[in-house]
Amino acid sequence: MSASASLLRYGGATSLNPKKLQFVQQQQKYNVGVGKTKTAKTSGGVVIRCSSNSDGGGIGIGDFIGGDLLRLDLGKWLSDVEEHKALAIYSPHEGGYEGRYFTRLRYQGYYFLDLSARGLGDPEATLTKIHPVCPAHVGKQPIARWYFPPEVDYRLEALPPDAKGLVVWIIEAKVLSKAELQFLALLPTLRPKVRVIAECGNWRKFMWRPLKEIAGLTSEAA
Repeated sequence: MSASASLLRYGGATSLNPKKLQFVQQQQKYNVGVGKTKTAKTSGGVVIRCSSNSDGGGIGIGDFIGGDLLRLDLGKWLSDVEEHKALAIYSPHEGGYEGRYFTRLRYQGYYFLDLSARGLGDPEATLTKIHPVCPAHVGKQPIARWYFPPEVDYRLEALPPDAKGLVVWIIEAKVLSKAELQFLALLPTLRPKVRVIAECGNWRKFMWRPLKEIAGLTSEAA
């Protein structure tokens, strides 16, 4: 086995020539956007440990158990959904965390309508009115126009009697305009049994804000 193959198979960085492949690391402190990093010298080199000022700094119990297993804010999540009725959520880039909150709403008796903002079109027409849809004609077929019932009203009529309501969960809502977000924030007012969850971006941990606040419909913005 060649030396390069041995390096790829076993992951050894010092088996070829320790003097040439050894990296010299210096103990430094760096200022980053979320806070200062702390360095600790070990026998193998330098370990850089980051602490976020926005999260309070230090290491929490979630670092040992796993962020997706410990969800202490699920109670506040349910109360905010009932209070504000339309929320803008921000989840970590790696994904998966929003499933815990999705499942908790399902346990409460909610049914879901999952939509992507990129193919939503006009939210008001798609969700609350009979709206046309033009299928792809590939340049060789005549342009057709099909009409579909309102997505929200159609599913509200199909809900079982014991359902608590309908949650309109919109992914990639960050591409929507301010006017479109404002309509989504007001949708629960037009349809009282509807709750709106819009994925408006990403953050280091799962967080949410009232959609009216994000869309500029709060009393302060008025």
